[in-house]
Amino acid sequence: MSTTPAETEITRIEVGTGDAARSIAMRIFRAGNPSDVQLKDRQHPGHPALVWLGGYRSDMTGTKAVEVERHAREAGTDCIRFDYSGHGASDGDYRDGTISRWVEESLAVIDHAATARMILIGSSMGAWVALRLAEKLKSRAHLGEGGVARLCGLVLIAPAPDFTAELIEPNLTDAERTALAERGYFEEPSEYSPEPNVFTRALIEDGRNNLVMKGPIETGCPVHILQGMRDPDVPYTHALKLMEHMPADDVVMTLIRDGDHRLSREEDIAKLKQAIDAMLTKA
Repeated sequence: MSTTPAETEITRIEVGTGDAARSIAMRIFRAGNPSDVQLKDRQHPGHPALVWLGGYRSDMTGTKAVEVERHAREAGTDCIRFDYSGHGASDGDYRDGTISRWVEESLAVIDHAATARMILIGSSMGAWVALRLAEKLKSRAHLGEGGVARLCGLVLIAPAPDFTAELIEPNLTDAERTALAERGYFEEPSEYSPEPNVFTRALIEDGRNNLVMKGPIETGCPVHILQGMRDPDVPYTHALKLMEHMPADDVVMTLIRDGDHRLSREEDIAKLKQAIDAMLTKA
């Protein structure tokens, strides 16, 4: 893996109003002339843009996010990275976040980028966000809204859709249930940070309103799932369950026998780039 040739400049948009307003940091790489990009996207689509959707407490400077932009540069296509509120360079506290809030921010970034065609690349919780975005974009298209971005593919890495209901709630200890009821949150140690993960009652309750594995999932585009079989956070059986909910889509799954949750090794990144290339070829 190589370092991205030049760091893309951070720009910002405001999402929400009043007390709910927050500043979202983005890095948008344009393969063409920035002043011509909107005209280019609308009239001569070319390759779809790559949109990176990070995981819980991850940010757009992580290994996979940077490598996705580097690959976009090599492929000659646009790339959109950003941080959810409470993550990385964006405003706020991640403990105030919910799936609805982060989906709203993701949709605002896509709208701001004026991308006509895109491939969503979601890692862990980002795969949940990607699937909710697919629903919202499909709903917009059905409503006949002008300028709707077209989804050309999904690449889902260690996908964790519905993780609050499927992976957290069933495994809560009595002490964690008490903490949620009395304090509104509980903590658990993180393998990736010296600070513990904090899961709030708001995140869990909002998660129930954003479930995607409650019936058939129809994204209307090709899907490639990359999943490690030694993932300690999201078991590979969860990815298999997700695949069962996608009977109508063109779904490919790559199971990596010795892969962990991050899938950030050089050989994992190579598989990610192969999946992206397959999507670009189909688009």
